[in-house]
Amino acid sequence: MEFYHGRRRSLFSFVDEERHAIVPSPSPSHVSMEDESPESPWTLSPLQTPSPTLLYHCIASLHRHEGNIYSIALSKGLVFTGSDSNRIRAWRQPDGIERGCLKANSGEVRAIFAYSNMLFTTHKDHKIRVWNFTASESDSFRCNKVSSLPKRSSFLLFPKRTKTHKHKDCISCIAYYHAEGLLYTGSHDKTVKAWRISDKICVDSFIAHADNVNAILVSQDDGCVFTCSSDGSVKIWRRVYRENSHTLTMTLKFQPCPVYTLALSSSFNTCFLYSGSSDGSINFWEREKMCYRFNHGGFLQGHRFAVLCLVAIEKLIFSGSEDSTIRVWRREEGSCFHECLAVLDGHRGPVRCLAVSLEMEKVVMGFLVYSASLDQTFKIWRVKVLPDEKRSSFDYLDQSDCRMSPVLSPSWVEKKLQVDHD
Repeated sequence: MEFYHGRRRSLFSFVDEERHAIVPSPSPSHVSMEDESPESPWTLSPLQTPSPTLLYHCIASLHRHEGNIYSIALSKGLVFTGSDSNRIRAWRQPDGIERGCLKANSGEVRAIFAYSNMLFTTHKDHKIRVWNFTASESDSFRCNKVSSLPKRSSFLLFPKRTKTHKHKDCISCIAYYHAEGLLYTGSHDKTVKAWRISDKICVDSFIAHADNVNAILVSQDDGCVFTCSSDGSVKIWRRVYRENSHTLTMTLKFQPCPVYTLALSSSFNTCFLYSGSSDGSINFWEREKMCYRFNHGGFLQGHRFAVLCLVAIEKLIFSGSEDSTIRVWRREEGSCFHECLAVLDGHRGPVRCLAVSLEMEKVVMGFLVYSASLDQTFKIWRVKVLPDEKRSSFDYLDQSDCRMSPVLSPSWVEKKLQVDHD
């Protein structure tokens, strides 16, 4: 039986960023917030620009004693995290106070997606679980499991319909198309499956790549599906008109190294697709106006090792890397030019996953950034982007920063060397 737990002692402890010591979980009043005094905790971007445009501050750091966090999702003022265990935890934005947790029969929650009051999670048993949750300002939190995909009855009633079968390997990624109520899942079994949530049926299943499917996105504007893989390719798929099948429309491949993550940035008249690779580069493509063709626009360099996660929001792109850092990039209006505004370097291991939410203010644009690393920490950052100022596009990058040597935890370095040696 699967159920939720209310508030209980957390598997996390807050870490004091100043002393690097484990301290008891504080109340919201003990969490450092912005301070405009000379002792302000806000940090300028390490990139030396004539007129810095970004400030950031780590407002909370939580250490997990058991396993790693693999996935993060945001909805309705809550942060959901999936990890090695069979518990999906819910935290309050922005202070990270635990609201409760969901307990499943299987762990290793590699992918999470939240939309409105629905939460989708993937598990070690190669199933997808659909949850419905409610939360209020009075700290009450309720959640119940709606269903599991595939439905148990699908095997009994339609034993020969392979489209209803579950994935045969780890489900690594998940996406949801709001307009049609379609849930897409990508797996290390090289397939992508489309599930209709209204009746819990798998309506399509196809082999998408020659290797693991690592990330999947859906454009909410037109239902276009984007996938990337360890085979080094990024592919674009479209649903066949009036059918549930999907057809390949474009293959974007510019490097032989694995592609781990995708992000889509779209507005009224522009659409950019970003992909993060094992060589540390971020490729991007711009969609042609009046058609669905994507043209390669260039790549962003700065990370020393693999880019494991990407988030695009407004004109910003947040990238988390194996080099233990998070970079914040901004695209210039009306062009393909990107600048690196900041490097957030609080983690001591690979940054495995990211989630970002927008905080609008009168003068500056604020963001809450949630990051989880294989150093077993979960951090919450507040980022402020000041109004853009006209300056030379060649002044933004301090080349010495790109050559910096990140400090990785000894345990991660030992594991990495062992894998490389084997």
